[in-house]
Amino acid sequence: MSQQDNFSGGFVLGAIVGGIMGGIIGSVVTSQRLAEEVEEKPELQNAKPKKRMRPSAEQNIELARRSLEDKIAQLNDAIDDVRQQLGNVNGRAVENDLPGARETMREE
Repeated sequence: MSQQDNFSGGFVLGAIVGGIMGGIIGSVVTSQRLAEEVEEKPELQNAKPKKRMRPSAEQNIELARRSLEDKIAQLNDAIDDVRQQLGNVNGRAVENDLPGARETMREE
């Protein structure tokens, strides 16, 4: 039992130390790459961040609504296709789409 405790404790300690070391190495590498990029492109030294025009909340809602309507239409088309494909399974056809619809045997 003590070996298992030592393993889990060592595993957790290794994960923590590895995460810290990885974070340090990653930040050093990233800062070096950013410094090199700024040296290559002097216009980035005094560059101001560009302001992006954000769509209003109403426009976002409208876009989301249209997207959902399109997806609903696609789903309805897919459902209709599956109904047509399954309509003749085992020679039976459903006369009505309502629950409890009557099935009739088709003569072939």
